[in-house]
Amino acid sequence: MELGLFTDSLAHLDRDAVLDVAASIGATGIEIATGGQSSAPHLDRKVLLESAVERSRLLDSVASRGLHLAALNCSAWLLHPRKADAQRAIVAETFGLAELLGVDTVVTMSGCPGDGPAATTVNWISYPWPDDYVSLRQRQWDAMLDLWGELVPIAADHGVRVALELHPLQLVFNAPTLLALRDAVGPTVGANLDPSHLFWQQMDPLAVIAALGPAIHHVHLKDTALVPAEVALAGVLDVRSMEDPAHRAWNFRTVGRGHDHGFWTAFVRGLRAVGYDRSLSIEHEDRTDDPLAGVEESAAFARDILGAVTEPLAG
Repeated sequence: MELGLFTDSLAHLDRDAVLDVAASIGATGIEIATGGQSSAPHLDRKVLLESAVERSRLLDSVASRGLHLAALNCSAWLLHPRKADAQRAIVAETFGLAELLGVDTVVTMSGCPGDGPAATTVNWISYPWPDDYVSLRQRQWDAMLDLWGELVPIAADHGVRVALELHPLQLVFNAPTLLALRDAVGPTVGANLDPSHLFWQQMDPLAVIAALGPAIHHVHLKDTALVPAEVALAGVLDVRSMEDPAHRAWNFRTVGRGHDHGFWTAFVRGLRAVGYDRSLSIEHEDRTDDPLAGVEESAAFARDILGAVTEPLAG
């Protein structure tokens, strides 16, 4: 298992500067965004698709620092009522770019439609009632199965496995939904396990690891802290602005500030027990911390965990 860095964590720095930081913190696996919800500050997908010279330049800049490309990230809105066609094109292009760059993992999201032909945004069903809500979710699920029935062969043709982030506002957001989609479309689709989204929904990341096993295709290191006094008043379905973390029930935090050394040691051991031996990719979204300081602190914390977990992989 290796320490990785999702370069969007340092979106304010240019690519060379981010790669220098990655090398300095002991990361070896690099995850770079290609589009979708990201502005893709560290690569130009179109240019790289068209230019072998530019692809070589990127790969050389990574390899010269002792790094490698572990994943491409395309956090798209694949079933959005207004954006789906453009977002799907970005994902398909990312599959092709991954093959050209020798990358076998693309991180994205499952998609969530609106509530019908006139919809303008996604409609995420979070309650199994009333009946029209339940039937809407089934129609949405069927649309997602059609989508991934089309995308999985494209990914497979490019030698890519898909890591879906278990994220709210997406139809696949927990272990049961990921496993149901995987049962329907096959093992090309797996999970990007980001515990930060599991924490606030009161899931147990260790139980999720055990349930998913080989379906874990990629891992993000990102923490979350609940604020008990605010949870008591607002619950975890808190829609107050993330720009005001002092008045929220939960917030994304630098790794180690939401959960302690004991949890993260168990997290890494759990991953090793199910045979995961790839990147632990730092994703920094703590709005109370300077991004560079947060990445460095997360890396130091993670290096300590990785150094302490030395038992052999299962199998």
